Amino acid sequence: MAEPPANPAPAGGGWPDHTQTGELLARARDGRSEAVNDLLERHRAALRRMVDARMDQKLARRIDASDIVQDVMLEASQRLQDYLKDPRIPFGLWLRQMAQDRVIDMHRRHRLAGRRSLDREQPLAPGGQGDQSSLELVAQLMDPELTPATHALREELREQFLTALDQMDEPDREILFMRHFEHLSNSEAANVLGLSEPAAGMRHLRALRRLRQVLGGPDSALQ
Repeated sequence: MAEPPANPAPAGGGWPDHTQTGELLARARDGRSEAVNDLLERHRAALRRMVDARMDQKLARRIDASDIVQDVMLEASQRLQDYLKDPRIPFGLWLRQMAQDRVIDMHRRHRLAGRRSLDREQPLAPGGQGDQSSLELVAQLMDPELTPATHALREELREQFLTALDQMDEPDREILFMRHFEHLSNSEAANVLGLSEPAAGMRHLRALRRLRQVLGGPDSALQ
């Protein structure tokens, strides 16, 4: 009997659909190697976006984010059966944790090697181009009528966003990064942060309000 076609990665830039991921996990549990390959490939783009977001820009010029993603894919394929025996967290978050650990380790190793002194163990400035949804968020918070239509405006909004993030508390900054750079759902962010979904939602709303205040946008921007 022919296998169903592999499910493509989501086109909208988010993490793969949980239902389809669950189907692939079930097939992988049955020992179908092609399901493992499909499963990992479906998450590659989301992992790449996450790694790009977490890498310091100067470090990103020395290390290819795709190499880190490939290392995570290899580790995941080797550890997948252990995960399937005890899947305590969603598969995407399991991959995300491995990727984050590798990024932190990479920064630590480069810092200890004396190549660069990094101020943060978990850098928050994106290494690649600004995420469109994040730029649209800043435009909306600053002026609901503004749209990031030109390259110059996108760059300006990106710099304003990163400068504003630097002025915010770590909990607020982290949940904004999860929701608007990594595109985690509220449920996924709550899982990572160890919060209930309502608490994560409130933290996100509070962070958006704080971001609006830092950016100097109107009160109506969040309504």
